Amino acid sequence: MDNRFSRWWHANAPTRESLEKSRVLAPVAHRVLEPSLWRFTRRSVPRGVALGLFVGIFLLIPGVQIAGAAIFALPFRANIPVAAAMTFLSNPATTPLILMASVWLGNWMLGRSADASGFMALVDGHASIGQWCAWLFSEAAPAMLLGLFLISLASAVLGYVGADWFWRRRMGRKWQARKLRIGKRNESSALEEIARI
Repeated sequence: MDNRFSRWWHANAPTRESLEKSRVLAPVAHRVLEPSLWRFTRRSVPRGVALGLFVGIFLLIPGVQIAGAAIFALPFRANIPVAAAMTFLSNPATTPLILMASVWLGNWMLGRSADASGFMALVDGHASIGQWCAWLFSEAAPAMLLGLFLISLASAVLGYVGADWFWRRRMGRKWQARKLRIGKRNESSALEEIARI
């Protein structure tokens, strides 16, 4: 599992060099490339997971998601590579499911009966700005936006808790292994002392 995740991570996570070349991030590149935002620590990794999930699900605009996650990582002191990688969870395969769930949840919360087919028609038909503006003032837009916000918020909270749990568990295992190594080393040196006597 760790090896598969490591391969996926190295293939998909943005590098400092790729973000340095980004035109979107050029005005804040000096802040985004700060070394402390690229370290994997107990606090920065869960923050990066939560932020990446929130931005990745709420924005749903490829390219803007990574830049948004990197920019929002600054005030939250979140790990930028983790935040950027988490945005990949909303992709062309998961986006329709996220949109349908957000419209359903928004309808349920607001007591409306909008459907997501209008949104999908706009996406498929490469709609103009005027058509998008008209849709924004329709009944479906508030339901979808509220649903997206709630789903992204719930995902961020679950992601934070899960990453924090995983980090603590992993560190606990490393400490246990270290204690065992030290114990075995102490035991073998004690046996050597006894053998010398």
